[in-house]
Amino acid sequence: PTPTPTPTPPPPELPGGGRELLTNYRLCGFVGYPGAYGQGQLGIGNVEDRMPELMAACAPYAGDRKIMPVMELITVTVMPDPGMDGLWRHRTDPAIIDHWLSVARQNNAMLLFDIQPGQSSFLEELKALEPYLVQPDVGVALDPEWAMGPGQIPMQSFGSTSGEELNEVAAYLSGLVAQHNLPHKVMLYHILNPEIISNEAALLPHPGVVLIKSVDGIGAPADKIATYDRVKAEVPPHVAMGFKLFYEEDVATSGVLMTPEEVLALSPVPDYIMYE
Repeated sequence: PTPTPTPTPPPPELPGGGRELLTNYRLCGFVGYPGAYGQGQLGIGNVEDRMPELMAACAPYAGDRKIMPVMELITVTVMPDPGMDGLWRHRTDPAIIDHWLSVARQNNAMLLFDIQPGQSSFLEELKALEPYLVQPDVGVALDPEWAMGPGQIPMQSFGSTSGEELNEVAAYLSGLVAQHNLPHKVMLYHILNPEIISNEAALLPHPGVVLIKSVDGIGAPADKIATYDRVKAEVPPHVAMGFKLFYEEDVATSGVLMTPEEVLALSPVPDYIMYE
């Protein structure tokens, strides 16, 4: 008898279904690190206990799309001392990553690795995380303010990156997407002010990679909106926009936290909203 052909497994999909991200979803979520209360909501208590709060905070942002819940884990943390390898950064224990990924999967959420590379590089740190990055529900969030140049010391210097470096990372991620037939992969980069990135025009579009620039300004709503407007003017057309809200710092400086209605009134409407 003719052997029955083995059916081809369906290609991997995003949490919540499908393979295309921004046409279907708006990303929204919390950031944190276990036990580090000052680094965001997900560091308070058990991460699984924060998920109902995350879902409730993000529900108003759906609009004409579904919400893609996002857990942003600070996976590489800049340190105030050089450490054994002299790279001024600490890599998160894989057991923590595994636990957060399991919580993400229980909640149909996406896990983003926040990378503060110190004297290492974004690409070097991501290659160390490649076993996770070939998963369909894991993306990256780069923190250029903590990317130190030669001789710079974290906490004493302000880091930076270039469009060329970001493009190198995007090309690497695009290669993983192609090799493993993955759905859209997020490459987000956080920005406090435009000077952090030089020659951003060198960041080109790459198949399968969704590029997002998140504006992380702290302060009163008018100041945050002005920063957003200033940053968006320099964003390449193939890069989507994100917006960050700070439960403590925004309220401490202005007494208020912007409402979802105010955030959705931004132009363009952010494709990514993050609460810290």
